Amino acid sequence: MGYYFDDSRSIYAYEGTDPKAIINSLAHRYLGQNLEHGLYYRAYCNDGITRVSDYRYLIDFNKVYPDAQQKDCVWAFTKIYSAGAGGTDFDVNCFGPMIMYVNGEIVYQSDIFKERYSENATRVHLPFNPGWNDIRIQFKKTKAGFGGQFGPWLGKWDLYTLMPTKERDGQEGFVFTELVDDKYEPDFHIGMSEKDFDKKLYPEAEWSAEDKAKGQMARMFGTEAGKYAMGWTKGFFDDIKDTSYKFTIDTASKAVVYLDRRAVYEAEPGRSEFTLDIPFGSHDIHVKAESGDDWGYSLCCDRIGFTNPARVKGTDDAWIYIGPFAADFGFPWDRASDMHHIVGEPAVYWRIDAPKTSVRPYNENTLFGRWNYPLGVTMYGLLHTALITENEDLKKYLKDHVQLCCDTLEYALWDKEQYGGATAIHNLLTSIDSLDDCGSFASMMLEVHKYLGIDNVKYVADYVGDYIYNKQDRLPSGAFWRKDMLHSFHNGTMWADDLYMSVPFLTRYYEFTGDIKYADDAANQFFGFKEMLYMPEEHIFSHVYDFRYNSKTGVPWGRGNGWVVFSMTELLEKLPDDHPKKADLIEFLNDLCNGYLKLQDEDGMWHQVLNDWTSYPETSCTSMFIYAFSRGVRFGWLREPEKFVKSIFKGWEAVSKTSVDGDGNVYGVCRGSEFSFIPDYYKNELGWNLNDTHGTGIVMLAGIEVIRISDYLSGRQK
Repeated sequence: MGYYFDDSRSIYAYEGTDPKAIINSLAHRYLGQNLEHGLYYRAYCNDGITRVSDYRYLIDFNKVYPDAQQKDCVWAFTKIYSAGAGGTDFDVNCFGPMIMYVNGEIVYQSDIFKERYSENATRVHLPFNPGWNDIRIQFKKTKAGFGGQFGPWLGKWDLYTLMPTKERDGQEGFVFTELVDDKYEPDFHIGMSEKDFDKKLYPEAEWSAEDKAKGQMARMFGTEAGKYAMGWTKGFFDDIKDTSYKFTIDTASKAVVYLDRRAVYEAEPGRSEFTLDIPFGSHDIHVKAESGDDWGYSLCCDRIGFTNPARVKGTDDAWIYIGPFAADFGFPWDRASDMHHIVGEPAVYWRIDAPKTSVRPYNENTLFGRWNYPLGVTMYGLLHTALITENEDLKKYLKDHVQLCCDTLEYALWDKEQYGGATAIHNLLTSIDSLDDCGSFASMMLEVHKYLGIDNVKYVADYVGDYIYNKQDRLPSGAFWRKDMLHSFHNGTMWADDLYMSVPFLTRYYEFTGDIKYADDAANQFFGFKEMLYMPEEHIFSHVYDFRYNSKTGVPWGRGNGWVVFSMTELLEKLPDDHPKKADLIEFLNDLCNGYLKLQDEDGMWHQVLNDWTSYPETSCTSMFIYAFSRGVRFGWLREPEKFVKSIFKGWEAVSKTSVDGDGNVYGVCRGSEFSFIPDYYKNELGWNLNDTHGTGIVMLAGIEVIRISDYLSGRQK
């Protein structure tokens, strides 16, 4: 066929249509390109220019500099990394005159209209070069305002910038100057030392002289009696012959030194020395200090230095700290040391010895440990590939991915409250306002839990279940719609996609809780969506209904329709046979599948716009129709199964030849969509991505269904 690559490069050329070999290739390619890594930790100063609930940076210099005079200015500096040439769009609101530069070129300059109507954002393209890019902004004071708000145009996009000075390299955010004259032009470059810059830079990085005179615990945690706090560092003890090390501790209060969580020395106030025998390797060292006046400590070893236990970026301090805790609070070693959790009551997290500066976790992985709806589908496919191929490494990868997401939600919700509304992990769940944010991944989470077991899954499942069942906007029919979202383009619409974003989770949540109301809700969704989106003349679905125009768009997007029947078969499998809606759902499934069957092309593929074969052959919808047809035949829901069986194998051969190459790469998967009333958008503007997570897992699930229906038809599956 050669639509995306030469026939000789297809997986079919190597494996034919062998589904187990093909899905195994996809899984190994995915793991090889998306390695498992932990979280990234940065120092974070919650002062000055910070991100807020719409994930843009906000600064009101009237509050920072209340005595500023007309035409006083402030310059702010940051940097952002780009893997290649390109850029991104920012939405900018100015409270007063404002000029934004990228790599020395002006990309935005306010005028009297933008300053007068500061509530209206301006869309600005920021062009980036490969490597680090210099962003700087000049703000000028007027009676109208002083500052601005700026950041990615797409709400909840977790894009952040980093401080550009040598001393704070790795911290999120901006440094900014003291008040300067409006003629001042800064001589500043990325990586320069703040000592070499001619102006004072904020936020404050150093304690005041008064605070420096105190012990570090007192300046961080106060002096309330009956408390303690913990410091943590690491040491690499590199002598294999002489394993005796001498330590010196100087403490203002009673303190206990721990080696690998075992108490090894109790120190009285003052300076003392002790010796420990420590085997070769890296070891944790903690110091528990009791509260008091000017409490704090220093600890050193005669032969080695210490290193930061979390490799926190943006500080050169080898220690991180947590507290204060009541004296009778038992320190939760595991929960605190994995750095995925808040601890104590009231809850606290790790910080560093600098003003208003915390340790903050970030997920720097492209895909691992992230929560979003395409990954929900990808992980679902990987799970059943792992089960059918008995791949223990893949099972571990899946469990670790989902467990990281579950472990960090409680922290992320706390983080959102602490730091102004924008989290550095779980940007979707903490700002949940749509089914996209939660349903797909949570459905997969429950499936992984069913087979592999996940800790803390109930907390996350109940959080998602409460949102979907009790808070998601609904029409009078009970059907879900998109009423009011941060991504405002979607407001006032209903999407076929949302059947997948809701129904599989509700189905599994019904199974998880045993409460039939969630299955009832899932079943009712199909009839509410049918009322608004069904195209009876073709027996397929329109992608979107737009309430602004009280009309369905009338464009049958391939993947949108795939979500519909994929989700219907997920529900039908779990719905009790005596459920009052099951027979009607089966009838609806037959109607839709017959409509889709007529739109399969002669090679076996379905297309981006289902009724337009001049649009590109689309892999994810083809795979979902294979999946739904197979399940419809296996469970006996589809009448005239023979024609669907032929379609399944024809479609799988087409995917093997058209969509997957010999290296396990997946082609022809439409990227994430917006919507339009004309098919040209889907056909010509909404292109496909290589190895897009909207489709990789779905191809695996299609292959798994080919295995299952082959076993079913040959009598091997009971």
